[in-house]
Amino acid sequence: MLLDDLQKELKGEILQDDQTLQFYSHDTSLFELTPQAVIFPQNTDDVKKIVKFVSKNKKDNPNLSITARSAGTDMGGGAINDSIILDFTKHINHIIKIENFQTEVEPGVLYRDFEKEAEKQHLLLPSFPASKNICALGGMVNNNSGGEKSLVHGKTIDYVKDLKMVLSDGNEYDFKKLNQKQLDAKLKQKDFEGGIYRKIHKLCQDNYELIKDAKPKVSKNSTGYNIWDVWDKKSFDLTKIFIGAQGTLGINTKATLSLIKSKKLSGLLVIYLDDMKVLPSLIVDVVKTKPDSFEAFDDRTLGLAIKFIPQFIQILGPIRAIQMGLQFLPDLGNFLFKGLPKFTLLVEYEGDTQEEVSSKIKYLHETIKHYNLKIEEATNKARAENYWLIRRESFNILRKKVKDKHTAPFIDDFIVPPDHLVEFFPKLIKILNDYEIDYTTFGHMGDGNFHIVPLMNLADPKDRDKIPVVAKLVNQLVIEFKGSISAEHNEGLIRGPFMKMMYGEKMYEIFKEVKNIFDPQNIFNPHKKTDATMEYSMAHIRQNF
Repeated sequence: MLLDDLQKELKGEILQDDQTLQFYSHDTSLFELTPQAVIFPQNTDDVKKIVKFVSKNKKDNPNLSITARSAGTDMGGGAINDSIILDFTKHINHIIKIENFQTEVEPGVLYRDFEKEAEKQHLLLPSFPASKNICALGGMVNNNSGGEKSLVHGKTIDYVKDLKMVLSDGNEYDFKKLNQKQLDAKLKQKDFEGGIYRKIHKLCQDNYELIKDAKPKVSKNSTGYNIWDVWDKKSFDLTKIFIGAQGTLGINTKATLSLIKSKKLSGLLVIYLDDMKVLPSLIVDVVKTKPDSFEAFDDRTLGLAIKFIPQFIQILGPIRAIQMGLQFLPDLGNFLFKGLPKFTLLVEYEGDTQEEVSSKIKYLHETIKHYNLKIEEATNKARAENYWLIRRESFNILRKKVKDKHTAPFIDDFIVPPDHLVEFFPKLIKILNDYEIDYTTFGHMGDGNFHIVPLMNLADPKDRDKIPVVAKLVNQLVIEFKGSISAEHNEGLIRGPFMKMMYGEKMYEIFKEVKNIFDPQNIFNPHKKTDATMEYSMAHIRQNF
């Protein structure tokens, strides 16, 4: 009855049929939460009305809440909810403009569509994730995404200049970097927005050293709230606190992002590695050559890619799929005789001239020749793209059923400083072996950001029971080595319960205060960040795939 009243006020649609609810009960995580309704807001006014509706009725309906969703590619359960889902991809999906190395976009814009338009001006948003062919910009902002180009170009937080946000009072506000004079004016406002600024400013000021020291000392991080980037005693930028907040503080309706010029040419070296012991030192040596991208996938991923070449026809089309198969045929004999390489490393260099690219590749050859590794050079863009396709489609490949096992991404996004890998990696492997976890590995080698994706029978209680135990052990290990439990996928339902363990009690209380300042009724994306518990998450593990 309540939703019937809301529908009369909206231009967008509210759906509650079983098929829709079933579809939106999943993202790409191992969790399942069935919503009560899915709403497709048509514009910002719809979003404002929905937030006001939920806020007004929350007291009498405690389970009422909103989770904003774009493409639903989240691997941690951040895009699902048991109340109301707002899908932005149907209507709020416009590229408003691309000019002067900037863009204004709505959250439902698919990255692949944006990329095509930006490329017409030789521009690029380089923080795209491996799922760039299916993800949306709203998710990139709210997860603070990164990917293969983050080694050189950073994460989404480095490109956001302005955010339009609907906050818990149901009004839209514009957030951007403020100088001291502009901040002083905000602090004097006697309204909801002024209250937000005063409370966050006081929180930052009173806990300045604690907050600054709490920032993880790694190149990428998507855990906690980015409060350490808000205030440096010179400027105040609340966009930073929303980026990576996973929609728990408000709902993004528009983003202004800076862009970079795309390079004309690139060259790719493919390194086949069998001796895992040299991996940490090899990573250090490759990073010294300053590649634009440094990615990898393991033998299990490569084997599945070869096995599923027929399925790639759906992605590539028959001609490209055949070309891809032929590309790997010369190596198949070697693979059959010696086995698949433990890791396939992709090292890419970019430049504006062929001479520039060739010089960088030659330098890498010289730097790592003492390892005596098998190295191939992808001599053209099409050949290079076939390797990149395996890397970017790794998780989608693994989501296909492998006998009775399924992907269980619960330790899929940790990052440790690369110089700690020599000690870290053997301890990690021991944990996985001790608990008989079958897994695949791929990720961003240059950052020390690994995606370990276990393959498990989630219908088996014994396998499900391993999840919280192994997650805790791996996360403790990551923290011990000064890393972050999530570099780019965010916490969602799976890592939120470990936030206190990573940051400590005092910082955790600051995060809780941030949430309370913006969302005192907890109407935005519950059970994530400071609201997450392992008991709730484990109760909603998906068993049927």
